[in-house]
Amino acid sequence: MDETSAVRRLDRLGVVLVAGGIAATALMPFIYVKANRIAAGKPMLLTQLFPQPSVVVLTALLILTALATLFLRSAVARLVIATLCLVALVVAIGLVSSAATPPGSTVARMTPGGGFWVLFAVIGLIISDALVKIRLAPWMRVAALAAYTALLFISLASGLLDSLSIMKEFATRAPQFETEAISHLLLALGSLAIAIVLGLPLGILCFWVPRLRAVVLQGLSLIQTIPSLALFGLLMLPLGYLATHVPLASAIGIRGIGTAPALIALVLYSLLPIVANTVVGLQGVDPSVRDAAAGMGLTRRQILVDIDMPLAFPVILTGIRIVLVQAIGMVTIAALIGGGGFGIFIFQGLGQTAMDLVLLGAVPTVFFAFSSAVILDAVIDSIRGPAA
Repeated sequence: MDETSAVRRLDRLGVVLVAGGIAATALMPFIYVKANRIAAGKPMLLTQLFPQPSVVVLTALLILTALATLFLRSAVARLVIATLCLVALVVAIGLVSSAATPPGSTVARMTPGGGFWVLFAVIGLIISDALVKIRLAPWMRVAALAAYTALLFISLASGLLDSLSIMKEFATRAPQFETEAISHLLLALGSLAIAIVLGLPLGILCFWVPRLRAVVLQGLSLIQTIPSLALFGLLMLPLGYLATHVPLASAIGIRGIGTAPALIALVLYSLLPIVANTVVGLQGVDPSVRDAAAGMGLTRRQILVDIDMPLAFPVILTGIRIVLVQAIGMVTIAALIGGGGFGIFIFQGLGQTAMDLVLLGAVPTVFFAFSSAVILDAVIDSIRGPAA
C-alpha cells in the first residue's frame, strides 16, 4: 500500500520526461564530430565525454532535475533547477564542440546529436510544465519568454556556440540570413494582415446571412484540403499569364513564381480560421444583449461595433493566432517557388545533404512560431480576464 501511494505521488508527466531523458543520454549521440559539413561524423555519447568539467556539471544537474521532476512538488523550485540545467546543457554543447574541433581547422563540423535535442526538448517541457503550474499572469508569460530569449541571445553573442556547425553555416550566410528573416516575417505578417482585412467583413456577412454562411465556409474548407505545393502550382499559370499580358501586373511584381503566388496562397489558407472564428464569436454573444441595445435605439452598425465585436474579439483573436502560427510554418514551403524565407536554407540543406543548413532554417522558424503563439495567447487571456 505504501509503495502504491509513493507511485501515485510521482509526477506522471515527470516519469515520461525523465525516462525519455535517460534513454536519450544512454542511447543517442550527444554530438557528432565531422571532418566536413556533409560527412557522417563520429557519434559521441554524453558518457564518453565525462572527463570534461562541463559534462560532469551537466550530468549532476540532469540527475538533480530528474529527482526534482519526480519528487519535488514546488513548481518554482522545479523551474529554477530546470533552468540551470538548460543553461548547463547549452554551455556543455558549446565547450564540447570547441574542444573537439581540431586547432586551425575551418572545415571540421561539430553537430549536436539526437541526445542533445531530446534533452533540450525534455528540459524545455519540464520548464513549460513548471510555468503552467505556477499560473503566471498573461504578461508574466511574455516576460518569461523574453527572459529565455535573452539567455539564448547572450549565449550566441558570447561566442560560446561558435564552434557548432549551425553557427558556422550562419557565419557564412549572415547577410542572406537577415534578408530571408525579413522576407519570412513580411510574408507571414503580410498575408495575415490581408486575411484579416478580407476575413473579418466576410465573417460578419456570413453571420448576418445564414444562407451564405454554409457556402462560404464549405468553399474555404475545400481550399484547406488542397496541398500547399498543388495550390502554388495552380496559381502559377494564371499569375504568369497576367504578368505576360498585363503590363501593370508585371510592374507591381505579379509573376508566376515568387512572392505573389506565395502571398495569395497564404491568404487563401488563412481565411477559414478567421471567417469561422468571427462567425463563432458573434454567435456566442448573448442575443438578449443585442435586444437590449436595439431597445435603447442603437443601430445595427452601432451594435456590431460597440457590442458584438468587443465581446467576440477573444474568439476572433484565437483564429488570428492559428493563422499566424500556420503562416510562419507555411512560408517555408514558399521558398520552392521563389517566395524567400527560411525555407531557402531548409531546401538547400536537403539538396546538399547538409543537415546543419536545414537546422539554420528550421530552428528560427520554430522559434518565431512558438513566440507568436505565446504572445497571442497572453493577449487573449488578458482580454478574457481572470474569470475565463
